[in-house]
Amino acid sequence: MKVEKEFSRLVGIMAKLRSENGCPWDKEQNHRSLRQHLIEETYEVIEAIDENKYDHLAGELGDLLLQIVFHAQLAQEAGLFSIDDVVESINQKLVRRHPHVFGDEIIRTSQEQIVAWEKSKLKKEGKKSAVDGVPKELPALLRAYRLQGKAAAVGFDWPDLLPVWGKLAEETLELKEALDAGTEDDIEEELGDLLFTVVNISRFIKVNPEDALRRTIEKFERRFKQVEAEFNAAGRSLSDVSLQEMDLVWDKIKELEH
Repeated sequence: MKVEKEFSRLVGIMAKLRSENGCPWDKEQNHRSLRQHLIEETYEVIEAIDENKYDHLAGELGDLLLQIVFHAQLAQEAGLFSIDDVVESINQKLVRRHPHVFGDEIIRTSQEQIVAWEKSKLKKEGKKSAVDGVPKELPALLRAYRLQGKAAAVGFDWPDLLPVWGKLAEETLELKEALDAGTEDDIEEELGDLLFTVVNISRFIKVNPEDALRRTIEKFERRFKQVEAEFNAAGRSLSDVSLQEMDLVWDKIKELEH
């Protein structure tokens, strides 16, 4: 198959880059130095998806795949594991976690699969806690979302959305009280509780909070640049414009978008 040939070629290229007569930069790298590159390549894949740039997606996925092959090459040189072990590991995991496809177990819905997946991790993979396995380096909103989902999969969850609205009101009030008291640590804690509750709402309405916030950030950035452009075209700097004037232009841009 072509995929096997090209994958083997990629592995060979990576080995050559790391060889005695290879690339000086590649030869200097280690797992830690590549960490940021792995993160950046992942976000470039996400950006291509978010912006519907599917003509760029194959290239971005290739860049991400290179990072995986690079780490596997480093591990092989250290006698830890090889790319074969990486692929074999995920193959075994996929089969193990889909007994309804590769075995006799019956799972009818995606929610049942999520529950079964988390139980499999606890029983068959030695996880000590239902919330283990969520990387600490994830963006905070996404990490909260994943942790809540894992806890919910084993039954630790609100029965429905209604009491979560009550919790939102409670946390909002507690933040206001902390602000009145003026204690910095309490304010930070209560703001965190409020955000955590918003994430809970996002789970119930099936919206990824990280995606939702990213979309809002991009919308704010787009509209703000349009406000800047309008005043710049008139020869005015935002520092010389009143907030009321900016709000009027903002509202006009918002109305045009809708």
